[in-house]
Amino acid sequence: MREVSERLKEWVAMWNSYDLDQVETLFLIDPRVTYFSSEFEGVISGMKAVRDHHRRFGFVPGGKVSENRLWLEDVRETMLDQVTVVTAIWQFRRATGESMRGPATFVYVMDRGEYRLAHLNFGNYGRAA
Repeated sequence: MREVSERLKEWVAMWNSYDLDQVETLFLIDPRVTYFSSEFEGVISGMKAVRDHHRRFGFVPGGKVSENRLWLEDVRETMLDQVTVVTAIWQFRRATGESMRGPATFVYVMDRGEYRLAHLNFGNYGRAA
């Protein structure tokens, strides 16, 4: 069984490779999965909507090479019975040099022996200098 910290690294790798195929390996396959984006209003509910959200960011099957980079800082894990809550500050730098950052919350649940994402919430502090 991979620990939550390993699963989180896999999520970061998915973002940096823009690999749409990895979405379903990391998220809970359940209509109750939810996601709040830092870029779009409203709740994203269910796997189809989560996949479509990633497509809007340019994710493709098999991934693609991109000079954009995402990483996490100040990562903290809190285990609560069958749920692990991870808080972090996300950082994103576009190939153009533009940077953004904000708070993030990841909620992992155990599903068939694997930690899977049940909910994500991203805020946005705005453009970094």
